Amino acid sequence: MDFPARQRKLREHLATTRFDALLISHLPNIRYLCGFTGSTGFLLVEESGSVFFTDSRYDTQAHDEVKAAKVVIASKGLLLSVAAWLGRRRRRRWDIGLEAEHFILADKKRLHDLLPSGTRLRDAPALVERLRMVKDHDELERIRAAVNLGARLYARALKVLRHGLNKAGMKESEVAAEMEFAARRAGAEAMSFPTIIASGPRSALPHGRASDQPIRPGGFVVCDFGVILRGYCSDQTRTVWVGAASRRARHVYEAVREAQQAAVDAVRPGTRVGDVDAAARNVLRKAGLGRYFTHSTGHGVGLEIHEAPRVAAGQREILQPGMVITIEPGVYFPGHWGVRIEDMVAVTAGGREVLTPTSKDFLAV
Repeated sequence: MDFPARQRKLREHLATTRFDALLISHLPNIRYLCGFTGSTGFLLVEESGSVFFTDSRYDTQAHDEVKAAKVVIASKGLLLSVAAWLGRRRRRRWDIGLEAEHFILADKKRLHDLLPSGTRLRDAPALVERLRMVKDHDELERIRAAVNLGARLYARALKVLRHGLNKAGMKESEVAAEMEFAARRAGAEAMSFPTIIASGPRSALPHGRASDQPIRPGGFVVCDFGVILRGYCSDQTRTVWVGAASRRARHVYEAVREAQQAAVDAVRPGTRVGDVDAAARNVLRKAGLGRYFTHSTGHGVGLEIHEAPRVAAGQREILQPGMVITIEPGVYFPGHWGVRIEDMVAVTAGGREVLTPTSKDFLAV
């Protein structure tokens, strides 16, 4: 990972603002900029250089991991250490940008009280998140590896489902547990989010985490899962029918699949993310299912499972090569069942690359 280049890009943005420095508190942003993977730290970025602050628990780890920044081990609290560092610089006036979406209000007040007079703390826009939207080569390779590991879990889920349906009482949580165990054995650091195995009426819950409900014939099972591998997330959803499928179930599934493919086909550089969302909605609206699609079409993925850009109605962010987004339309009939299909898609110079390798054909188990 080219941490110096990332920090240079941030400084280029910083030079166009009224900030003298940015104090980065959001841990994924810190990891992106300097490589630190621990749970406590601040990164101060100025035009002249960067300083990383953490406590003694991370002394060895910080000196091993942190790149392109001086490491300061705080002995009396991180905020006090940051304030002392700034105070020693003896500038008449500091305008320090804080990450508005992440910096705790109480910490902001405490830091303000510790700083010398003439220092101003101001909310900064999401500069690092904007940089993170466009992935570099190393990031794309890590994301591909995470996607491929995650995709193998779907095969495991199908095997467990088929085996479990031969005995009474196979629970959603059992399927999820088998997938998560297989993920860790394959090298995943963790799951990207709590695994969703939602069957029957619970498949109509867009975020129906795996429960102790038995999986029974006569409904869909939504399988939504992902892994974290070398810091980067994957995200995939497949939906299968249990038992003999009705004509209605097949019709709805095919409509969602066509909507998902239409949105995938809309992905290319220069396209607004809102237009990708619209491509999926138009297909479902024509199929008479538009009002059952109740969430956005997708989101960015990287160091976090939900990143910019948001692929939703009215969003005007322009797709650029290097962006990685999900495409995941769904329809949900409360009390009955639901269907969702999701791939991860990278924007390329010539269009798109579907990263998820798993078939989307209708499947009954």
